[in-house]
Amino acid sequence: MGGRGRPARARTAEPLGPPVTPRHRHRHHATAAGTAAPAALALAAALALGGCGTIGDETSGGRGPTASDGHAVSPLENEEGTEPGLAPVVSEADREEARRIIDGLATRGRGPRTGYDRDEFGYAWMDTADGVPLVRNGCDTRNDLLKRDGRELRFRSGSDCVVVSMTLADPYTGKEIDWRKQDAAKVQIDHVVPLSYAWQMGASRWPEDKRERLANDPLNLLPVDGSANSAKGDSGPASWLPPNKRIRCAYAVRFAQVALEYEMPVTAADKRTMARQCGG
Repeated sequence: MGGRGRPARARTAEPLGPPVTPRHRHRHHATAAGTAAPAALALAAALALGGCGTIGDETSGGRGPTASDGHAVSPLENEEGTEPGLAPVVSEADREEARRIIDGLATRGRGPRTGYDRDEFGYAWMDTADGVPLVRNGCDTRNDLLKRDGRELRFRSGSDCVVVSMTLADPYTGKEIDWRKQDAAKVQIDHVVPLSYAWQMGASRWPEDKRERLANDPLNLLPVDGSANSAKGDSGPASWLPPNKRIRCAYAVRFAQVALEYEMPVTAADKRTMARQCGG
């Protein structure tokens, strides 16, 4: 596993601030079968419209916007989390790669929630969590994520940061959401690995700056349908998976990428469930 050097790319016309120094990422693209070429990955994304059939014990879900809008990126090609959305993992080669990533996870039992408080991970959406992309660009984490994943963006008058309306292709439900700031809870920013889950899996003993990075790391953050996020709570994959079955393997990969980045174990049940989503 080597370091990752691909720079973050802004997905809107508005600047997201100066580039950050790439941090270490666990690279998972070199397999015994070879490395998937970019053209093959693009083809896999295009084939997503046809569904990916039965994956483990999951049947393919309905057509979702992440498969067809050309905006969402596969987690296998988005190890920094600076690209939008969560495109389905479609080809067998990519699902094999996904299983290899998941297989690298350590496991342990879930500890107590004692002492957990959101403030243990810093104040919400801070722009000063050094060590993650988009930091110190003058825009808070929440708005950075809305800008990253939203389309048809409109900003508050005089601002290139505060998003007041947008369209979101929600990966969790497969719905397209027209969002307005006055109805803010309709879209929420999900921590893919919930902060309470992380606390119970060892983050209670982390230094404060590491917890702040996890809470503001674009790799661990997705704007999603508010009701789906509320239903998830602090569940791991064994207890909750996105209703949109077509992106469940991608969700499992992203959960694994975050856990590996922060050297955090998952429960054995979560690891088994994650592997099943990708045919394991």
